[in-house]
Amino acid sequence: MISNSMFKNTVLFLVLAIVSCGNSIKTQEKREKEEEKSSTSENKTPQNNQDSFFKTGAQNSDAYLPLLKNKKVGIVTNQTGILSNSVHLVDFLLLKQVALKKIYAPEHGFRGTADAGELIKDGKDTKTGLPIISLYGNNKKPKPEQLAGIDIMVFDLQDVGARFYTYISSLHYVMEACAENNIPLIVLDRPNPNGGIVDGPILEKEFTSFVGMHQIPVLHGMTIGEYAKMINGEKWLKNGVQCQLTVIPCLNYKREMPYSLPVKPSPNLPNDQAINLYASLCLFEGTNVSMGRGTEKQFQIYGSPFLPKSDFSFTPGPNAGAKDPTHNGKLCYGEDLSKIEKVNRLEIKWLIKAYQTTSDKTKFFNDFFTKLAGTKKLQQQIESGVSEKEIRKSWEKGLADFKAMRKAYLIYN
Repeated sequence: MISNSMFKNTVLFLVLAIVSCGNSIKTQEKREKEEEKSSTSENKTPQNNQDSFFKTGAQNSDAYLPLLKNKKVGIVTNQTGILSNSVHLVDFLLLKQVALKKIYAPEHGFRGTADAGELIKDGKDTKTGLPIISLYGNNKKPKPEQLAGIDIMVFDLQDVGARFYTYISSLHYVMEACAENNIPLIVLDRPNPNGGIVDGPILEKEFTSFVGMHQIPVLHGMTIGEYAKMINGEKWLKNGVQCQLTVIPCLNYKREMPYSLPVKPSPNLPNDQAINLYASLCLFEGTNVSMGRGTEKQFQIYGSPFLPKSDFSFTPGPNAGAKDPTHNGKLCYGEDLSKIEKVNRLEIKWLIKAYQTTSDKTKFFNDFFTKLAGTKKLQQQIESGVSEKEIRKSWEKGLADFKAMRKAYLIYN
């Protein structure tokens, strides 16, 4: 006979054996899953800059920290200049005991909260105590006295790939100032969320402005580092000067990879959809049509009081990104594009449709449209009823010439 104690011990042994076996199976399954995850990680695409295999230029710190050693450093950046875990580059450089002396801020300011076109004054960063110099308004290009005491300049801004997004215009003026004052420039590269899209009319030189500095299409399909190389290589700076340029590339990045920005690049680009539609809908800035400023769907909707009544409507009002938006307080009819599939070209069909259906065509376009389009031809074509297909055909030669030039400056496949 088996005693009670022997029976209890036997049962305990069996239970422990079953539990141990189960844990062993779970551990093996977990190990296999981790190995599978590891083996496929190289094929993942960077949905954001937290992915360990992918690094922005700012995260590629081993490549640029030695260049800053024992130098007095200036930095052009804003809220987009972050590394992993939302650590800002300014804080990171100070932690690494880099001698940061001045911050230079583009449109929207260092913290990225100012409206488009809003006057930004010089000031001081409350967190670090560093002086902030505004590169907007009447001071788009750093003056020699504003560069005094700077040995080297760092540039880290997130571009979105559109000609009229003014961060590349600020890049031009910073490069020019650095060249004229013999200050080396380091550009920390970041992906273009609109990847390889190259489309739209080429800017004509007579329409050069801060929303169009160079003879390129509306969508240029380059990272900001590649674009800096083009500015230098094509001698677009004043008097053909060239700056001492170093581009710190992204690591393990390919142009067609989807890239979701970790922070808003500017107040009215709140998400990936807005960033993708920005170039197409920004053309409405040169018309009497709202593209959603003063709503929660900026650059994802369009409409105006002059378009036909429809099932979709919105009423713009003051908000953090637009203190006095177009058609403030007025009911606007139009279209909601917030759920459509990603576009892979400059879409002009909404612009054409809005012009064709507006109640007063004579008040549709304003003077700003030509600056955004970079040419008078697009407005003339739309007003004359030229088909979208024919309009696109008129861009073909300019785009082909630009793509041929662009090849020399590309860093990524």
